[in-house]
Amino acid sequence: MTGMTGTPLRVGLVGYGLAGSVFHAPLIAATEGLTLDTVVTSNPERQEQARAEFGDGLRIAATPDELWARADELDLIVIASPNKTHVPIATAALKAGLPVVVDKPIAGTAAEARELAALADERGLLLSVFQNRRWDNDFLTLRKLVDEGELGDVWRFESRFERWRPQPKGGWRESGDPAEIGGLLYDLGSHVVDQALVLFGPATQVYAEADIRRPGAETDDDTFIALTHASGVRSHLYVSATTAQLGPRFRVLGSQAGYVKYGLDPQEAALREGLRPGPAWGAEPDSLWGRLGVGGPTQAFSTGGESPLTGGGSPVQTLPGDYPAYYAAIAQALTGAGPNPVTALEAAAALDVLEAARRSARDGVAVTL
Repeated sequence: MTGMTGTPLRVGLVGYGLAGSVFHAPLIAATEGLTLDTVVTSNPERQEQARAEFGDGLRIAATPDELWARADELDLIVIASPNKTHVPIATAALKAGLPVVVDKPIAGTAAEARELAALADERGLLLSVFQNRRWDNDFLTLRKLVDEGELGDVWRFESRFERWRPQPKGGWRESGDPAEIGGLLYDLGSHVVDQALVLFGPATQVYAEADIRRPGAETDDDTFIALTHASGVRSHLYVSATTAQLGPRFRVLGSQAGYVKYGLDPQEAALREGLRPGPAWGAEPDSLWGRLGVGGPTQAFSTGGESPLTGGGSPVQTLPGDYPAYYAAIAQALTGAGPNPVTALEAAAALDVLEAARRSARDGVAVTL
């Protein structure tokens, strides 16, 4: 296997829908030490789209099996196909002797994720999960504030990933078939749960509410998850396609200060528009910076208070978002120069929470982990 000081590592990308074409392919192509060698899609239009984007030198395959037949010509497989295919394709890749990156969620259950992790360990191969929102601008900023103790002891973490999509779009992501692993709990929920666990450690109790709000919808489109962490922090996590007025992306309350941040990281929108990583990538205007502070009078028994909209707290410059850092870390991990940026066991811990949330919502109970 070659790497960052020699011939670039050759990547086979399985899937060229939203995840493959918008996120993975551009980020792989922008990463020093990696080259996009093959795209797997049976869709002729997507085949032409990939060739138009990455040139005639890009190889196209109709099925993943074509990759296993020439496994010695590849150094990494990236799986960006529908959720239900993640486990079988990852298993086949690992058995073919190839390191693997899997888009989230890695699997439908934590048990499957741990089985994949065990197979990768047995074969001595990298298995990583694309939890790109660990490199969102707001998350990087919040993590720095927490690490530096700017909020004191964090008491409550509120995280919202909300949209206003009153009409279902259809497709497997909104399918009611459990085999498809659709719905917001496993889609956006994979992100907000992972972020909460990274920030505040393992959860000990999970409570959730999952609803189907939109006419014609088949699976959850308005979901709330409450976590109690072993550290004592409580996380309230919202994922929704039915939010006509969006709340703050983050509201974090601690013993010394709070932090409130509105707006989504700009990187997905930039990638969708065809922009590519370069100078000033992931930056946002100061009008979108979050605010940190106590937000009101500090005298005892005061009932006053402020919000970011009325001047509470002080603006905090948002760190640039950095999705390219994930694949840069993958390139280093493959050459032995750094650790796996997101392990399968970390993803399994998030799936423990998602499975508990599904049970909680179904049965109307809090679930102890």
